[in-house]
Amino acid sequence: MSWVAVRFELTAADVDAVSDALLEAGAASVDVTDADAGSAAEQPLFAEPGGGEPRAWRRSVVSVLVAEEADAGKLLEQACARAGVAVPDWQQTPVGERDWVSASREQFAPIRISPRLWIVPSWHEPPDPAAINLLLDPGLAFGTGSHPTTRSCLQWLERSIRGGESMLDYGCGSGILAIAAMKLGAACADGVDIDEQALLAARANALHNRVPVSFHAAADAIRQPAQIVVANILARPLIVLAPLLARLTAPRGRVALAGLLAEQAEEVRAAYDLWFDFDPPLHDEGWALLGGGRRAP
Repeated sequence: MSWVAVRFELTAADVDAVSDALLEAGAASVDVTDADAGSAAEQPLFAEPGGGEPRAWRRSVVSVLVAEEADAGKLLEQACARAGVAVPDWQQTPVGERDWVSASREQFAPIRISPRLWIVPSWHEPPDPAAINLLLDPGLAFGTGSHPTTRSCLQWLERSIRGGESMLDYGCGSGILAIAAMKLGAACADGVDIDEQALLAARANALHNRVPVSFHAAADAIRQPAQIVVANILARPLIVLAPLLARLTAPRGRVALAGLLAEQAEEVRAAYDLWFDFDPPLHDEGWALLGGGRRAP
């Protein structure tokens, strides 16, 4: 099937309604980006459950993928009418035939986390065969290593694991952190996630890296505390999960909390003060990681 891309601009108030209407009208996909990206007016946005009303860019570029045989103009008119929005000026360009598997893989290159630690997509040769190479195929799961929070967690693990520890990755995504823990010398590792697709990707990645990691659905209770616990999720879930993660961290064990913005660090830290003593937050591109130690009972 051949495709065309339709591009236009919308204000923040109209983006959601028009995007939903386009998908209902038959668009294959809708992509929204900041029209001011790369300029002084660029707005960083970080969506988070429970974080209040969702925000949107002041001006958004909307890119819509439509089958070539469809009437793109009519589809846009129908969507705007359904959303109660005037039809914006728009441009249509053909989308050439591509090998989409190869194109998607081109987005992921090996990432150097530290002098001895690399993340290597499973279809790449390791740049440094002598390093600790985490072979990764993220699939539909979060955790390619390119995000600052994943990078910070990996660097924290490298500093924290001395060898022989038990490790728990709560919100494991692709499994990258649990796999890294094993390759860094942990004795055993478990991963937990609410997303079945993430668990499938994580198990495949563990097999590819030839490390034994047990991955569990969040509904499956984990009772044995771990000496190293990492949770790279979001601030609001971290606050809610504080009693559980405290219970799952062994006395005098270490915890790393990530996925929070720098300005959220104090609120998250306060939720864990009953059980943990924290080091100063580590910052990377506006994100923060809280590392701390579990007090003995």
